[in-house]
Amino acid sequence: MTTYKDSGVNIEEGYKSVKLMKKYSKATFIPGVLNGLGSFAGMFELGEYKNPVLVSGTDGVGTKLKIAFHKKKYDTVGIDCVAMCVNDILCHGAKPIFFLDYIACGKLESKVASDIVKGVSDGCIQAGCALIGGETAEMPGFYDEGEYDIAGFAVGVAEKDNIIDGSTVKEGDTLIGLASSGIHSNGYSLVRKLIEDLDAPFLDKTFGDELLTPTRIYVKPVNELIKNFNIKAMAHITGGGFFENIPRMFKDDFTAVIDKNSFPIPKIFKHIMSLGVDEEEMYNTYNMGIGFVLCVAPEDVDSIMKKLSEMGERSYVIGSVKRGDKKVCLK
Repeated sequence: MTTYKDSGVNIEEGYKSVKLMKKYSKATFIPGVLNGLGSFAGMFELGEYKNPVLVSGTDGVGTKLKIAFHKKKYDTVGIDCVAMCVNDILCHGAKPIFFLDYIACGKLESKVASDIVKGVSDGCIQAGCALIGGETAEMPGFYDEGEYDIAGFAVGVAEKDNIIDGSTVKEGDTLIGLASSGIHSNGYSLVRKLIEDLDAPFLDKTFGDELLTPTRIYVKPVNELIKNFNIKAMAHITGGGFFENIPRMFKDDFTAVIDKNSFPIPKIFKHIMSLGVDEEEMYNTYNMGIGFVLCVAPEDVDSIMKKLSEMGERSYVIGSVKRGDKKVCLK
């Protein structure tokens, strides 16, 4: 008699993976979670908000996964997946409250799946949100054995009156950049074309290790700033680098004037440039060492920089806002 397992789908391995995942999910639970993994849907109670607005974002990790396949290291890309989602919704002043993940593979290995979810759990803990559900899809013949994809979906909440939308930005406002941890999760198709030997040494590790450095999650320090200062607009520097993402924070026609010498460029970006990528392409693809940008009034800069330093954040005054088309001017 033919079974589902004969087609390449092992239900028992799926049960085993869920059992392994549950402990990681439980570690993320915060007040508001009403049920755990295993139900048909996750439930979260909003609590006391006067006029709550739900803010959502979804994203994946992209071809950075190819590096994880090569290194057989699966416990960090989940952090990337969470970061890509929660940093986006953070740009509007939303506090992430819960996260769901989706893992697809050709052949399910419960240990690999649980390692991925461990990373998701670690990311959720960094973001202060709960992992309340997800889906693991085993699709033999669709994905090569040993390969998988991961995507996620974050939901946050903000009081309607406190949403940050860039509407108060003025000419002369200051741009503050928060340091990235490296390449984060964008531009890996170009990286993999240029750096073929992932086991070659780079600084005190290998290129593969450097390229698997997880994306930084900015939720906790930025939420602390939002509580204490007037943050006018924010940008997450993801795909499209400086040129695409910084203008997205402006509601009106402003130009971001960026001083390229105001922050240190990590060595991995300098190495990529040395392989034949010109400067404009770099700033149009990568974060160049700045993963998140804040727009604030000039009179608040010193206090905000002091607060960031107290929180252990590396931050830099990277430019200012001028009237003009929505673009970035590097100087």
